[in-house]
Amino acid sequence: MEPRALLVGILAAAAIAGLGLAFSGGASEKASKRAKEINGKAGARRGVAVDANAQRRSQFRDSIKDLEAREKQARKARMSVKGLIEQSGMKMTLPQFWMISAGCGAALFLGAIIAGQSLLIACAVGFAGGFGMPRWFLKIQTKRRQAKFVEQFADSIDVIVRGVKSGLPLNECLRIIARESPDPCRTEFARLTDGMAVGLPIEQGLQKMFERMPVPEVNFFNTVLLIQMKAGGNLSEALGNLSGVIRARKMMREKITALSSEAKASAMIIGSLPFIVATLVYFTSPGYIMELFTDPTGHLILLGSGIWMGSGVLVMRKMINFSY
Repeated sequence: MEPRALLVGILAAAAIAGLGLAFSGGASEKASKRAKEINGKAGARRGVAVDANAQRRSQFRDSIKDLEAREKQARKARMSVKGLIEQSGMKMTLPQFWMISAGCGAALFLGAIIAGQSLLIACAVGFAGGFGMPRWFLKIQTKRRQAKFVEQFADSIDVIVRGVKSGLPLNECLRIIARESPDPCRTEFARLTDGMAVGLPIEQGLQKMFERMPVPEVNFFNTVLLIQMKAGGNLSEALGNLSGVIRARKMMREKITALSSEAKASAMIIGSLPFIVATLVYFTSPGYIMELFTDPTGHLILLGSGIWMGSGVLVMRKMINFSY
């Protein structure tokens, strides 16, 4: 083969190889660019999805915090003096309550001074009488009213169940309870129907009812009504089930009371023993025990004994009270 022909063949082969490399390199470059574009779009979509999930989680956390803050504020309002007065059902204003508290404190302070007690003990008695006793009485009235309401609430729900089954609307069933039920159910449902009559939405009316009567049974009732209003369903069946649950809770409460009666009796006996012994010692040896009331050291002993006695009573109360 001639050298010229060999050189031409080599150059032709090199040209073909160069063209192949050029085309293959361009395709590879285009493919890599395309892959980068696809990966970039997928990454952007993943980023958007991650941002959306993070935003939803943030909104959920904010909603939970807002709900907890509102619940804390509502609980604080319920435990305030004004809230306790409204829950107790007493016809009393806040200024009247503080006037009665001041009168109780002043009366007990003067009584302690007249009895010959020291100024420190008289001040302590007056402070307890002014700030402790009225609140304590108010809480007792509130607990009694709530217990009476819960006792009647299942029967009131049964009235709604029978009315709905007979074709009456819910508002008319609530009015029947407000007219014919005994207190305090009549008062609470009357306030609910009066609010609805002037245009208050039933959701807000039920919320105000729960604020005036903060017991779990009312919260269950509100939840059932609101779910039925938003999602639909058989209202009579739902309220019938709720009535059964409330009656079961009542039976459980009575069973717990029966089981804890022995412990309560023991706590009452142990708590009353110091007072019984002090009374017996006073009648048998008055001069022996009067040192506690006439000597400053005896005052300190009485104060320490009262603190320890109160601590023991609180511990025993915590032991015999059950949550259900």
